[in-house]
Amino acid sequence: MKFDRNTVLGFVILAALFIGYFVYTNKEQAVYNKQKVAEQKKQQAIQDSINLVNKPKQDSLNRIADSIAKVSNAGTFQAAIDTTETTTVAENGLMKVTFTNKGGQVKKVELKNYKGIDSSLVKLAATNFDKLSYTINTAANKTAETGDLFFAVSDVKRNADSSQVITFSLASDSAGAPSITHEYILKKDDYMLDFNIKLNGVNQLLTQGNMNLTWQYTAAQQESDISFEKQNTQVGYVEDGSFDYHTIARKSSKEFDESVKWVGVRQRFFFTILTAKDNFSSGKIDWTIPDDTAKTIVQSTANMKLSVKAGSPAVVPLSIYYGPSDYHVLQKYDQNYEKLVNLGQGIYAFVRPLNKYIILPIFDFLKGIAGGMGLAIALLTIFIKLVTSPLLYKSYLSGAKMKLLRPEIAKLKDKYGEDRQAMSMEQMKIFREAGVNPLGGCLPALLQIPIFFALFSLFNADVGLRGAEFLWSTDLSAFDDPIKMGFRIPFFGSHISIFNLTAVFTSFLISWYSMSMTPDQSNPVLKYMPYIFPIFLLFFFNQLPSALTWYYTVSNVITLAIQYIIQNHIINHDKIMAKIEDNRKKPKTKSKWQERMEQMQEQQKKMKDMQQKKKK
Repeated sequence: MKFDRNTVLGFVILAALFIGYFVYTNKEQAVYNKQKVAEQKKQQAIQDSINLVNKPKQDSLNRIADSIAKVSNAGTFQAAIDTTETTTVAENGLMKVTFTNKGGQVKKVELKNYKGIDSSLVKLAATNFDKLSYTINTAANKTAETGDLFFAVSDVKRNADSSQVITFSLASDSAGAPSITHEYILKKDDYMLDFNIKLNGVNQLLTQGNMNLTWQYTAAQQESDISFEKQNTQVGYVEDGSFDYHTIARKSSKEFDESVKWVGVRQRFFFTILTAKDNFSSGKIDWTIPDDTAKTIVQSTANMKLSVKAGSPAVVPLSIYYGPSDYHVLQKYDQNYEKLVNLGQGIYAFVRPLNKYIILPIFDFLKGIAGGMGLAIALLTIFIKLVTSPLLYKSYLSGAKMKLLRPEIAKLKDKYGEDRQAMSMEQMKIFREAGVNPLGGCLPALLQIPIFFALFSLFNADVGLRGAEFLWSTDLSAFDDPIKMGFRIPFFGSHISIFNLTAVFTSFLISWYSMSMTPDQSNPVLKYMPYIFPIFLLFFFNQLPSALTWYYTVSNVITLAIQYIIQNHIINHDKIMAKIEDNRKKPKTKSKWQERMEQMQEQQKKMKDMQQKKKK
């Protein structure tokens, strides 16, 4: 197709018209949109002004509606509404409990021996969410929650045994009508608070004698690392006589079909437990995990049912534990509370007996004589190493034999070159003749596994480590972070733990020393594998409690020292060499494992030879 000048000029003019049209229409659309947005903002401003004017009226209407509902629902307990909230304090040597007349319940608990992350006393059950309430019948077809009613409080009564009794009462306006009494008993130097609900006229207050009790509890952040604290927070209970628990991240509720003795929420170092001395008949507990910015670990709501026995008054005996998740403290109550303390759970449950019967009693003894947690950990490490050293002697002896055989192994490498199959067969032959077990050096690592996991569980759960200072660590229950980077590295964190560096460095020295004792590896993977492990520890240990990395550092130093002493001052290399020569002269009997191994190696060698022949 041929284009003359006029045709081209026509296309240019047409294109200019199209472009002008689109520019104009887009400009008009932009002006229209701008006007529309301005109009919307204007309308919203007008609506906001109207809402602002109407808000007091609406709030007033809402308050009136709430007030009418409260009056209506209060039934014969009219005196229990529209009363000013007052608080009453009772305390012993361990905790300070603040009660409120609204609901006749605990408002907050402060633990005197423990400081929070803001350096004030640790507070439990201290938020507006926390509540302990149950539904009562206030009149015909009328019900109310005790948590919304105001009780009359009596003065704190002090008994001869130093216990204190705080009583809240809720009486009906009508003579002879039912009444309620909440009795709290705080004993001397005890974290357990006894709570007795006394009901006069239980048949009128409760439908068919069933109490529906609601326990709302907030586990507020108590440790510096909120993520680690959430990982170590659990809901526990005893249902039908059997203990069980759930990690909060893995489930969000638990329904109880059988009778329940107690239900509780254990943070890493603190525990709150609601116990029914006559058992809950059934119930359910739900929990949610708020965002980290809320500084809350978990919020739980337990809806529990109780069958109340008739009486005058009918008594519902309960108790609430507010305190540390201390194994020894919880064990004294003989209610299986201590089972929720992590001495070994889940896949690590196999170390719980080791912790319970061996490590924990020894550690408790060492804490009593050491004068500090850091030194106690060092003494515990020395004890463990001394006890296990005789068991490890054979592995070190095996290492010494392997070192003596290195020249012969080196000759095999020169002889067979890249033929790893043949070299492996000859190497196994030398080991058999010399009476050397090439896997003997694995024993120290195998023994280390259950001990490490036992201490991993113990140091994560021992409340005694919380806030304990040692060297540059201000809290042995948390990672030491004297070096803060100001930025975060994935899987590492935003800090550098010095104890982590010492643990990794000493692990590297052990790997280097062990490799110097064994024959040169022809397989590059096996050759460099021992040096990969410390690199893995560098990332894994950086956010672990400094108690654990300190233990690992001391353990590694002692291991190096023991290996050096045994290799250079206890083992006689001349005698070992003479014994190896004697073993070679003796007739050898092969074990079934050795026979099978040699058969497999022979078959592999034949297959390799056949493949090479086919290639030729």
